[in-house]
Amino acid sequence: MCLNQAKAQDNSNKIYDFTSLEKVPDYLGGIKKFYEFLGREIKYPEVAKKNSSEGKVFASFVVEKNGALTDIQITKGLTKETDDEALRVLNKSPRWNPGLLDGKPVRVKYNININFSMK
Repeated sequence: MCLNQAKAQDNSNKIYDFTSLEKVPDYLGGIKKFYEFLGREIKYPEVAKKNSSEGKVFASFVVEKNGALTDIQITKGLTKETDDEALRVLNKSPRWNPGLLDGKPVRVKYNININFSMK
């Protein structure tokens, strides 16, 4: 194997950020549709309701080359219950359209916040 092949293989699992892409990953139908999915799927935790816990859960994940979400993490939580619910729903997400670099799908880090509001 020549050195260039080794480099290409090393970069195959690289995670990119938005600034280096020609096309960012997107949810089928757009981000508005993704928030609609979240709104349908999230069940406000009873403990959070009882404690009147409201606010945002900040999460990150990697959109894989095949559109699957992996490495889902809470980067700034609200309560254990809301954080767990955000993780549960993100793990259920349908596949996204992957990000593209030089016309090829690449792994991309994505950050999102999920609002928990009792209104």
